[in-house]
Formats: sequence, C-alpha cells, structure tokens
Amino acid sequence: MGAAPFPAPRNATGPSVVLALAAVYLVWGSTYLAIRFALEGGYPPLLMAGVRFLAAGGVFYAFLRLRGVPAPTRAQWRDLGVMGLLLLGLGNGMVCIAQQTVSSGLAAVAVASAPLWIALFASLRGERPMRLELFGLGIGFVGVLWLNAGSSLTGSPQGMLALLVAPLAWAWGSVWSRGRALPTPFMAAAGQMLCGGVLMLVAGLVFGERITAMPTPKASAALAYLAVFGSIIGFTAYAWLLQNVRTTLAGSYAYVNPVIAVLLGTWLAAERFSGHDIGAMVVILGGVVVITLGKALRARARAPAAAAAAGETQP
Repeated sequence: MGAAPFPAPRNATGPSVVLALAAVYLVWGSTYLAIRFALEGGYPPLLMAGVRFLAAGGVFYAFLRLRGVPAPTRAQWRDLGVMGLLLLGLGNGMVCIAQQTVSSGLAAVAVASAPLWIALFASLRGERPMRLELFGLGIGFVGVLWLNAGSSLTGSPQGMLALLVAPLAWAWGSVWSRGRALPTPFMAAAGQMLCGGVLMLVAGLVFGERITAMPTPKASAALAYLAVFGSIIGFTAYAWLLQNVRTTLAGSYAYVNPVIAVLLGTWLAAERFSGHDIGAMVVILGGVVVITLGKALRARARAPAAAAAAGETQP
C-alpha cells in the first residue's frame, strides 16, 4: 500500500507462506463481492468505504500504539493523507462507486491494470524499463483498450469512468509514495486507512449520500468482513509476505485476485461475463505477468553489482 521499504526477505518457506498467500489471494479477491453485497444491502458507496477504513484503521492504529509503535510525525501525516486520498479515496472509492452498476468480477479485472500504470508512471519519473517490461506494457494496454471498447462496461458510462480513475489513482499514489519518509509499514497502513476513511466519509456526506433505512444483516456482515478481513488481516498477510518471500511472489495477487473475483461472482452472485470480458482479462493479466517477470529479471541483474558495491564499502 505504498508503505516504507521492508527489511530484506528471509525467503521463508512452508505452511506459513501458503497460508499468507491464501489469505491475500482469497481475501482480497473476495472483497469485490463483499462490496457488492454491502451496496445492495443499503450502504451508499463512499459512506460504506469510509466506515470500513475508519473502523479498520482506528483498531489497527490503537493496537500498534499499545504495542509501542511511534505515532506518525506531522510531516508523515501529511504524506499519509495524500496517499489515503489517492490509494483509498480515489482508488477504492471509485471501485465502490463503479460497483453500483458494474459486476464485482469486471471491477476486479479493470483494477488489475494498476501494475501497468505503475510501470508507466515509474518510467515517466526516470525509472527506465527493460524491453520485456515495455512489451508487457504494450500487451496490457491492448487489454485495457479492449475492455473499455465493447465490453459490458460500455453500458455503464459512470462505472467505466470510475474504473479508469481507480487504477490510475492507485498507481500514481504508489509511485508518488516512493522515497517518502513514512512511518513503519504497519503504522503507514493504519494512517492511510484513517485518512482515507475520513476523506470518504466527508465526500459521501458532501455528495448527498445518506443511509435512509437500516441496512440488511447481509450488508452489515459484508461491511464487517471488509473491515476485518479485507483491511486488517489481508494487509497483515501481505506485509508479512513482503518481509519473508520474493517481491514477485508477494505481488502475484495482482493477477490472481481478478480470477478469484470472477469465479466468486459467478458462483455466489450469478454474475455473467461475455467472451469479450474474459478475453480482455486474459490479455491484461498477461501484460501484468510479463511486467512482473521483467522486474524480476532486472532485480536479478542488479544484484551482483549491488553486492560488489557493498563489498567495496566494507572496512
């Protein structure tokens, strides 16, 4: 979620890695369907997302402070506020708005394009991509164009626009956060959730969202699931993976979550997808896989030079 750099991976293996990956794959993949259930049961999109992240961030923040983790500084809160706006307010908030008219599976497919935009924004900021990464970008953007030109998204202009903004905002927030003096990763996540939650609650009220009737028990259960599992447990598992396995393995959720979301939407919500939708998903995920491989090869190529430079600095 754009947090500060993690310690070097310890290459953990065994059941712990499997459980953490399963949590990230299944929990984050299922949040799209949970958002749909919460919306259908009476929660407006921005108020629902605001309550989710404010509750999760508040609990997480209190837990970390009780454990002795330092609170963010004023400058760090400023940066966390920007990240909360981009990653959660626009990133997740636009997904919630889109899912009023777009299926959960299709929303997940559109969000899967975020790594493509991250790679593009990183290159614009001076990170020169490898040829393989450029090839992956080309593949992925063909899939994005395909998805937005003839799929069921065309029947929902509002949903299509929201699902264009969401991955763009998430990607820019992720790239913008690099090099910022942020607090520890878990505290950064809690701070982002608090800031994003407040911003979405305020935006929801400003735009006239109101809860006019008691939401259904199913909707409230979905909201609780999003706060506890999606925001706290899912992120904790992801942060642990970043500290213990290769970054490429931890980031594999980007092309597993959409598949999980489509399968769950089909199974539990009777969502239907055209061949056009599935074809675009395959192309987008193919581009993400190629970019991920390119990043892995670039990191492997840099490793010997970094090790040699470290050796030269030893006394």
